Amino acid sequence: MTFDPSTLFAVFFYGFAGLLVISALRVITARNPVHAALFLVWAFFCASGIWMLLKAEFLSLALILVYVGAVMVLFLFVVMMLDLEHLRRDFKKFLPVAFLMGAVIVLELSIVIIRSFIGTNAPVQPMPEEVMANNTQALGMLIFVDYVYAFEVAGVILLVAIIAAVALTLRNRKDSKSQNIHEQVNVVAADRMRIVKMGSDMAAKQDTRGEKE
Repeated sequence: MTFDPSTLFAVFFYGFAGLLVISALRVITARNPVHAALFLVWAFFCASGIWMLLKAEFLSLALILVYVGAVMVLFLFVVMMLDLEHLRRDFKKFLPVAFLMGAVIVLELSIVIIRSFIGTNAPVQPMPEEVMANNTQALGMLIFVDYVYAFEVAGVILLVAIIAAVALTLRNRKDSKSQNIHEQVNVVAADRMRIVKMGSDMAAKQDTRGEKE
């Protein structure tokens, strides 16, 4: 009986792919938002395993270290701080925007898939051998040279997402305490502090002794 590496590769690939699809479905079907975030973490782990099988070691480790280790912690904090019950009550109001964003994403993915099947007539410039030997260097060349504008746009989108998350958490809600910076700066000492004249302790003790005598 001979060992076939391609069979083992196929088993791991389809195993990770199946778990990834199940986790992605549970992200959007789980009623508890914390459980949905944890399923998203599991989906990231499965995607990392697929990238490791495809010999994209840098992407695989970066997905675990950056997304699972940092971004998902931020997601959990935002999920716990947001008023999700309010979003659930007004779910129907967000459906048109959700369908629009879904249609845009499907259109973008369709364009990428169609172009990958059709192909282009432009000749593909091969990378140097020293770059091909190191996929981290090749990835850096693609991001910061060939697709630098797309990388900058993605950075701006993430910045907008961070600002939106902070703005949502700073809303005035009945179940949360917030500070009014304008009122704190304009505080007058006379409105917050009152000086009361009181007798000394010795005089009070002498008065007490005199009453007893």
